Amino acid sequence: MKKIGLLPKLIIGIIIGIIIGKMRVLFIVKLLATFNGIFGNFLGFVIPLIIIGFVAPGIGELGSNAGKLLGVATILAYCSTIIAGSFAFFVDSAIFPSFLKVGSLHLDASNPEHALVSGFFKVDMPPLMGVMTALLMAFVIGIGITATKGDVIKNVMNEFQTIVEGIIKVIIIPFLPLHICGIFANMTYAGQVETIMSVFARVFGIVILLHWCIILLQYIVAGTLSGKNPVSLIKKMIPAYFTAIGTQSSAATIPVTLQSTKNNGVNDGVAEFAVPLFATIHLSGSTITLTSCSLAVMMLNGMNYSFTMFFGFILMLGVTMVAAPGVPGGAVMAALGLLDTMLGFPPELLSLMIALYLAQDSFGTACNVTGDGALAIILNKFAGHTLKENN
Repeated sequence: MKKIGLLPKLIIGIIIGIIIGKMRVLFIVKLLATFNGIFGNFLGFVIPLIIIGFVAPGIGELGSNAGKLLGVATILAYCSTIIAGSFAFFVDSAIFPSFLKVGSLHLDASNPEHALVSGFFKVDMPPLMGVMTALLMAFVIGIGITATKGDVIKNVMNEFQTIVEGIIKVIIIPFLPLHICGIFANMTYAGQVETIMSVFARVFGIVILLHWCIILLQYIVAGTLSGKNPVSLIKKMIPAYFTAIGTQSSAATIPVTLQSTKNNGVNDGVAEFAVPLFATIHLSGSTITLTSCSLAVMMLNGMNYSFTMFFGFILMLGVTMVAAPGVPGGAVMAALGLLDTMLGFPPELLSLMIALYLAQDSFGTACNVTGDGALAIILNKFAGHTLKENN
């Protein structure tokens, strides 16, 4: 099983969960629900630690490389993320109601046929602090690392990040397929799984189309500023796009992204600075996916939503996903706290969001990576103007 990738394991977990739910063996469903309760509570305990472990070192690392070019690159990445998320919200809001029945998963819990099964027992695991407290602490520590330029706190936070990444790699990711199996077994038992499967097949199709639209928009802007054909620029980034689909990692795709970016005429020095940086801070594809999936889940559960609510969520996503780790689903792991506090997702919906995000993580990463090349072209234009001014 160790040789099988995470996505196949998740698919196997979903299939087994559906089979168990269809068999309607209450004992097994209840046993899985018990595990899910413990795993969900542990996830809630770890979320503040994930925020501090990712955001603080990320801000500190950016600050240590401060400069005019870094500032422009950061603004470009952040604006691209906000535009992508906002674009996704408006398109989704117009399209989703045509095939998505609002409140279809908010079933009558008083009817045993429609009630989710609870576990045999539960183990409370209260987090050390609230999500917003953790986020504020991460900002303070990150800015402090930048201001003091000391290595002690920076090294401590880097080691803490390693510990948190270890928790994700050793505990959360390995047990995730079993957790997803339990979720789908429970939903199948309650008669909800048909709705989930039919709806999200179409949601994923729309998400991928949104990815392609935002890539085209990014390259239209880059092509206009550089005086080059956007379609020609995109063609030269195709190797990076398909490499990212295979690796599911922006970091692992950096060599291919770098070469493709240089092939588009970006100065070697600018490309070597921009591509690794954007691989860390630019996640337009991930933002589209998180916005689309969370909106669909909220609609299915009859939850209230508005653009004001989602715009705040998108603004914070651009910050919390900075330096998302090089593990599968790093962006959604970093976003769990925001899904909880800003959108009101309970533990079971957080788990569902992890599964939905990971199911298309390859395409989100491919969008991120391809967009990095467009931003590098824009940054190259700015760097050229800066050099002329200095001369």
